[in-house]
Amino acid sequence: MEPFSFASSDSLDYPVRIRIINLEGEEAPVLFSTLLDNPNLRHIGSNQSPFSDLYVTVQVWAGSKPLTVPVQTSFKTFRAERRWGEWLELPVTYSVLPQNACLAITLWDLSPTGDGPYGHRIPFGGATLPLFDKDNQLHKGRQKCHVYRHLHADGHDDTTTPALVPRSRPKDGTPEDKDAAELDRMETLFKKHEMGEIPRVDWLDQLVFRGFERRGLQTARSSLKAKAIRQTEASRDDKSSAQNEKAKPEPSGYFLNVELSRFDFPVVFADYEYPAPPISSFQHLSSSQSNILLKPPPEVHFGPGISVDDDEGYEGRLIRVYDPEVGARDNPAESKHRRLVRSQHRNGILDKDLKPNAKVRDELNVIMSYSPTHTLSPEEKDLIWKFRYHLTRNKKALTKFVKSVNWLDHSESKQAVQVLGKWTDIDVDDALELLGPTFDNSAVRAFAVERLRKADDKELLLYLLQLVQALKYEHISTRPGHEVTHDSSLARFLISRAVHSLALGNYFWWYLMVECDDSSMDQGEETQMIYKKIAYDFMAELVKRPDGKETRKTLLRQAEWIAILSKISGEIKEANESIAKRVERVKHFLADPKNELVTIDPPLPLPLDPSIEICGVVPEDTVVFKSSLHPIKVAFKTTSGRKYPILFKTGDDLRQDQLVIQIITLMDNLLLKENLDLKLSPYKILATGTSAGLSQFVPSMTFQGIASKYRANPAQAYLKQNNPDAQGPFGMRKESLDTFVRSCAGYCVITYILGVGDRHLDNLLLAPDGHFFHADFGYILGRDPKPFAPAMKLSKEMVDCMGGSNSEYYRQFKQYCFLAYSALRKNSNLILNLFSLMVDANIPDIKLEPDKAVLKVKERFHLELSEEDAIRHLERIMDDNLNALVPVVIDKLHELVQAFRA
Repeated sequence: MEPFSFASSDSLDYPVRIRIINLEGEEAPVLFSTLLDNPNLRHIGSNQSPFSDLYVTVQVWAGSKPLTVPVQTSFKTFRAERRWGEWLELPVTYSVLPQNACLAITLWDLSPTGDGPYGHRIPFGGATLPLFDKDNQLHKGRQKCHVYRHLHADGHDDTTTPALVPRSRPKDGTPEDKDAAELDRMETLFKKHEMGEIPRVDWLDQLVFRGFERRGLQTARSSLKAKAIRQTEASRDDKSSAQNEKAKPEPSGYFLNVELSRFDFPVVFADYEYPAPPISSFQHLSSSQSNILLKPPPEVHFGPGISVDDDEGYEGRLIRVYDPEVGARDNPAESKHRRLVRSQHRNGILDKDLKPNAKVRDELNVIMSYSPTHTLSPEEKDLIWKFRYHLTRNKKALTKFVKSVNWLDHSESKQAVQVLGKWTDIDVDDALELLGPTFDNSAVRAFAVERLRKADDKELLLYLLQLVQALKYEHISTRPGHEVTHDSSLARFLISRAVHSLALGNYFWWYLMVECDDSSMDQGEETQMIYKKIAYDFMAELVKRPDGKETRKTLLRQAEWIAILSKISGEIKEANESIAKRVERVKHFLADPKNELVTIDPPLPLPLDPSIEICGVVPEDTVVFKSSLHPIKVAFKTTSGRKYPILFKTGDDLRQDQLVIQIITLMDNLLLKENLDLKLSPYKILATGTSAGLSQFVPSMTFQGIASKYRANPAQAYLKQNNPDAQGPFGMRKESLDTFVRSCAGYCVITYILGVGDRHLDNLLLAPDGHFFHADFGYILGRDPKPFAPAMKLSKEMVDCMGGSNSEYYRQFKQYCFLAYSALRKNSNLILNLFSLMVDANIPDIKLEPDKAVLKVKERFHLELSEEDAIRHLERIMDDNLNALVPVVIDKLHELVQAFRA
């Protein structure tokens, strides 16, 4: 729902502020004979100099009573004019102002005699400025206040010093009155121009301003002077009659220019509603207060069949009715305004040559810098639509343009599709955003698919997981005999690319199988049928190709291979046996010729990595891990003569781990494009169902295991033993230490951005060659089962391996962290768009708060900060984590718990 174009004063929790600008105008000087007759007048500053020192006080009044203490301007000396230019802040907010609130503004002169009623200060003049107009709208911007000479502002409801006097047409038609009326008219137009109610035309505005200054100011000054002289003479002629009756004060020739706070929308008065105390609180009134008559609560008449107990009190006697139409519809006034604005630029004939000026260009650049999660305001959408042809040369403007189009308007959407065809090539991150759930138009989604056609298979693999999820947002029919390629350009594209590449086809097939296996309530039967239909059409397309039949046979063999491993894994998980007996059972199962694992002929591309072909199993290398799910490690012989160990697990959803590893792989590619090699080694992982999957086993040791084996500086001792070099740093090969430092920096930054939680020494691993990596991503997006967990996992063992926090290698580590963080912030849109495509993927930690998942990742990038400030923020996180005691205590507690379980 788009915001209304006005605000209520009760929600404006902002202090009342006023800027005292200057005092303009003049009056006839006091006659010298008058000064001689009245010596007190000759010492008043304004009678001695036309630019004497004055100061201004402002006070809020309401109901003829003051609401605040007065505030005043600072001391200032004047030479050519009385100009303050000073903001005053009053100790009250707009939210509590009554409708009759006003500002009592008084200008004070000084007299050394101090004989007046106010001591040494004498009122030069006053004005009472109401804060709300007759339409109950808050006054804002510049105001020209009439000044009543020798009077202080009274602030009463029936004030005798009104600042805003209704203008009247001149009666006598004298030139001076006509000039004054023209001056008032010009002042009104200038104020409208300043508030943006009159369009700005720079060259014409400057011409008008110069002409007004040259021709109008002198006339205005003379008319004001003549008016003031006439008022002085009239007051002298009526002196005798004025002594008998009190005359109503008249404004002088002086005007005080002030400025009130400006707001983007009109502010309408709304009375502040104080919360009513509960009825039960009135039951504790003392006997002395028993004579107070309380107003009874309103009676509510219930319909037939509705009964409410009397003891439920006030709350129980009221029924709240929910109206679904309230808030569900657009504001009709806003909708009408939007249609009128768009209708001016609907035909596009003049808009094709329309170019923004410098100011509008800056506004457009700000809009283009918004992240994908930013919501455009109606004014920003109108601005983008107005300059849509100019923006076709800006590839970053396309997603903002699509968001600005009203796709329910047939004429507007038709023209928007035509403009799409003229747009320059966009980046992949913008194409992925257009495939998200917020973009429903088929032409827009087809435009995004055309951009993806330019990506090679290697790049497409990086986003394939999200593209499969994007199929949920396509308009695909599941009726029998209907091909999905007729409905969806994305499905047609993915199938066409998957049948030409074994790697793409392999992963595309298994991603589809996971979605077909997901029968949860969140997925929905219709969505499940869509993926089954896509899988069927993919297989049908393979059959049409000469080499596709072999690919189809390979995928079916992979499914059989997975089924065999799932069978033994399930049996081991359910068996109530010791680890040794479980291992023997797995070895016997794998060595059984009936399971066709001892010899695999022809070699089978591994689903985890189809570039690896396995030709048999190595039963003697089997390991069953001691955990609740008892995952099994199985080694397979490859056609290259090497062993490829994998971990197979049932009873666990590996889709979250699969997503994290995919994002780490993507970030590694982004860093390599920035010539930043952080030696990341993300292991392969593939979910084959909603509760089964396999991952690559990387020979390594956990930091907990290393700490148990090596007491003093364990990680450094481990690397030194595996990479000895007497001439190298700390007695190890320099390349190994460099690999450790780089990989630590990469994983520290990436796990911080992804909010990976539950970090302890058992899921921090170190390979013999120095590669550091994380495992087990059961908690992401800031979730953590432990209290007071640090935002970044930087353990003492990691820092000690680098030589301590004062070493050169630790400084290098911090520099790598800063470079990685800056590089990934530049690609934040791509990462945020990938996460936005996963909000409906049934990823456990995303499913908890799908609306906030992308925002949680965005928060870690701190896009509101400059690059320097963001790096300083990251450095503070690292320093706080390094000096914190809580992570050390958590690691020790985890170690004790694991030892107790063992």
